[in-house]
Amino acid sequence: METTSRPPTWKVLLAFAIIYLVWGSTFLAIRVGVREVPPLLLAGMRFLAAGAVLYLWMRVRGTPSPTLREWGGASILAVFIFVLDYGLVFWAEQRVPSGLTAVMLATIPVFMALSEILIMRTQRLTPRLAIALLIGLGGVAVLVSRSLNLGEAPIDTNGALALVVGAITWSLASALTGKVSLPSAKAMSSGAQMLSGGVMLLLAAGLFGEFRGFHISAVSSGAWLALIYLIVPGSIVAFTAYVWLLHHESPTRVGTYAYVNPLIAVIVGYFLGGEVIGPRTIVGTALVLVSVVVITTMPKKKILKEKLETDVQKKDVQKEEVQKEETGKEETVTQKP
Repeated sequence: METTSRPPTWKVLLAFAIIYLVWGSTFLAIRVGVREVPPLLLAGMRFLAAGAVLYLWMRVRGTPSPTLREWGGASILAVFIFVLDYGLVFWAEQRVPSGLTAVMLATIPVFMALSEILIMRTQRLTPRLAIALLIGLGGVAVLVSRSLNLGEAPIDTNGALALVVGAITWSLASALTGKVSLPSAKAMSSGAQMLSGGVMLLLAAGLFGEFRGFHISAVSSGAWLALIYLIVPGSIVAFTAYVWLLHHESPTRVGTYAYVNPLIAVIVGYFLGGEVIGPRTIVGTALVLVSVVVITTMPKKKILKEKLETDVQKKDVQKEEVQKEETGKEETVTQKP
């Protein structure tokens, strides 16, 4: 984060408004688009176009093109983020309201914490973290449970399962980010991932037969406007604002979009998409967001750091013991006649 010059307050507020409102409203745009365009095809067009613009923009600014190894790393992440996560999100929005889709995806920090605890073993499970995880999973249970009578129909089971798998794949991608080779420039890295993801999504659309029976002339202007909104404001403008904020604000403040976007998505879906907000939505959303706020704001107790410190202490003790033994041997030698 840069501290040499403070940007005008209006620019900071505008950038936050963009990542809050634009990213929060993209969920409704997706739902509008998938009513007429097959989901994988729509996602592929979005990210191929947005990735191409970001890539060309960075090349014009003099950023070198990714190396073959960096393209490989970007493609690996693209499988998890764009093909699996976004592919499942676009597919799920055919049957799940846009606001609840955003709420389900807000569980990504929950699954990231679980992966750090159970798989990577770099995070310690504290009582506070355990309670936060249970609250988050409880929120998901409220949204999908068919045994609770809260006046609203639960989320479609297949759609809910797709969104949970999507949240898990995103968390796995976050764990892999530090292990693969990527371009140093964040915009170029994201552009390469979007390009790779867009190509793979279009290939997947072909494999699943989405091109059969699809006629461009049958797509309404509303669906095309939704796609344009997803490409320009939703991917290019919002991402530019996000990168700019990372250079001028703390990551903690920028990361607040994780629990503001679902609220925006629920409100936009209600007023513009005719979606229902009932007791189930309110309770489930509240539980998920409380969990996310606790997880993203609490200090992490890293096992790896503690392990390294313990190893260093052990080595210091062993070194002292060796020195004592050598000193003892020298004293024994000097005492001999």
